[in-house]
Amino acid sequence: MQDINELNFQKTLHGVNYAVNVGKMANQASASVLIRAGDTLVLSCVTMAKEPREEISFFPLTVDYMEKMYAAGKIPGGFFKRGGRPTDYEILKSRLVDRPLRPLFPDYLRNEVQIMCYVLSSDGIHSGDILAIQGASIALSISEIPFNGPVSAVRVGLKNDQWVINELPSSENDDTLDMVVAQNHQSILMVECGAKELAEEKIAQAFQEAHRANKDFLQFQEEFIKAAHPKEKIVIHAPETPADAKEAVDKYLSSKIEDTLFNPNKLQRENAVSQLKKDLLMELESTFEERKSDLELAFDDYIEAYVRRKIVKENMRPDGRKVDEVRPLTMEVGLLPRVHGSGLFRRGQTQVLSLVTLGSKGEGQLIEGLYDEEIKHYMHYYNFPAFSVGETRPNRGPGRREVGHGALAERALIPVIPPEEDFAYTIHVVSEVLESNGSSSMASVCGSTLALMDAGVPVSSGVAGIAMGLISEGDEYRILTDIQGVEDATGDMDFKVAGTRKGITALQMDVKKDMISLEIIEEGLEQAKKARLHILDQMEQAIQKPRENLSRYAPRLKVLQIKTDKIGDLIGPQGKVIKKIIEETEAKIDIEPDGKVYVTSPDEQRMILALDAIHAVIDDIEVGKLYKGKVVNIREFGAFVEIQRGKDGLLHISQISHQRINKVEDVLQMGQEVMVKVIGIDEQGRISLSMKDI
Repeated sequence: MQDINELNFQKTLHGVNYAVNVGKMANQASASVLIRAGDTLVLSCVTMAKEPREEISFFPLTVDYMEKMYAAGKIPGGFFKRGGRPTDYEILKSRLVDRPLRPLFPDYLRNEVQIMCYVLSSDGIHSGDILAIQGASIALSISEIPFNGPVSAVRVGLKNDQWVINELPSSENDDTLDMVVAQNHQSILMVECGAKELAEEKIAQAFQEAHRANKDFLQFQEEFIKAAHPKEKIVIHAPETPADAKEAVDKYLSSKIEDTLFNPNKLQRENAVSQLKKDLLMELESTFEERKSDLELAFDDYIEAYVRRKIVKENMRPDGRKVDEVRPLTMEVGLLPRVHGSGLFRRGQTQVLSLVTLGSKGEGQLIEGLYDEEIKHYMHYYNFPAFSVGETRPNRGPGRREVGHGALAERALIPVIPPEEDFAYTIHVVSEVLESNGSSSMASVCGSTLALMDAGVPVSSGVAGIAMGLISEGDEYRILTDIQGVEDATGDMDFKVAGTRKGITALQMDVKKDMISLEIIEEGLEQAKKARLHILDQMEQAIQKPRENLSRYAPRLKVLQIKTDKIGDLIGPQGKVIKKIIEETEAKIDIEPDGKVYVTSPDEQRMILALDAIHAVIDDIEVGKLYKGKVVNIREFGAFVEIQRGKDGLLHISQISHQRINKVEDVLQMGQEVMVKVIGIDEQGRISLSMKDI
């Protein structure tokens, strides 16, 4: 391709003007594309290493999506202004860009490929993640990097029962769907979706809307790519299995493979396959000297082909199940005495322990975005330790997969979490994967529903999740319910579906081959619904509805509504009043600008003390009412008595007793508690008290 000084391209699609530029920025990358919608601009740069990595057996692709605060004209909050590790939001968007692109590279490519997407400007209206996918697709297509593109992605929303394309979700509208669908001309490649209990039929309609919109964007990309005169692609030859090695391996395995592969126990099956491979190499090493890699390649090809053929032709899965059968389920709640809520969910050899902790409103998580700051009061985290799959590795914190699975479980459960006005607690959920053989993310959805109900969180419904798979041979295919590890590894699709009895709350789909049609998606949704209802039936036998009472170890929370002009009195000068109440009662108190006061206390007794202390400050003093007060100052003419926090009244010497008193100290001492009556409040708010009128 000849050097391009600069190429610009514009087109209006679905009411939005899109502009693409190449040659303006980052020209030392393999390719770079600047794409714009409104005032949102994303720069996508792609680069490939010149030499392959010989020591690896996977495709080394890295995708990073970055949103810097400068894109919205903001300086980052907090201590570190430069920024550090990617936020969870950026990690999730990086995965969103990665997932539809990865299947379109050659499986055997070993050169490192890096895709970096910068949001340079954001208007808060047009989504940077969608532009990043479109821009990365164009950049890859015009570069020398082997890539079977282009690929398009659109966001489909349902606002006030109307379909919208590429609009960001808004709390101001009736947003019942937020779905991102990526595809090329042949197949759907990726789905990410959150929904408010939508029926399968409505979700299928959303796929149709996405398909129509994606066709427009694919045509737009192809027009630009043609005009840009793409570079000639680097040719990388796929490794071929030598015929003699294939024949020798086929002959050796034909009589041994079935007993080895078809075993419901994951560890036994994996150990048997590993031993079979060792035996094969030892048996054939004399015939294939210095050709171990040929035998290993033939062995792996045989295993994958055999599993796929057995499933498609004979409906025979490795653990003996039918294609639509869910593995055995067991579940338990209330396992841990001090935890506010716990649920242990097991499906086959996948086991997840979910744990719920309830906290005060102030313990929510601050999320700083390009435009808005959000306080999250429902947080869901997912951990996948090495022992869950019988391995060892250093524990260096959550990886991208763990962040993604936690976000998926969170999205699945958000529609049933009670609104803040009904349940003002901050809810913290952690799903610990204890054992894994397929779809631990969906097991965490099920286990977390159990734990939330055990904690007494008034969720509106139970949520269950199931992972669906696909195995194809030619024109024949089988959709598999509740896929396990070996079926995921050798299959063509991983389709996770979560929802309630009413409808779907979350979807996530990734593919390995570009042949997933809308018909397959619709069939998978219906098959997943049957499995979801079956799991919900089993879950309801463990716990049918949320417990009526919280754990005795959970904090107690009350919400007060006070007059806004009383907020200053409750806080006090330099916060002295509120700090003193917190210190004396050990309660956590959060005050909102609208006058809502959230009081969280470790137990009921300290809650009563905290509420009494707050009322003592905010309640208006009433003439004629009796108060128990404390003498805080003594003067010649009388004593000052504190009848509420920060509110003193004058008890004149003439109002102390019916008898004549020479000195106040003859009757009252500092710190003495006395009953007094309010006999007057003047225009300046000064309070007059009496003891003798009681």
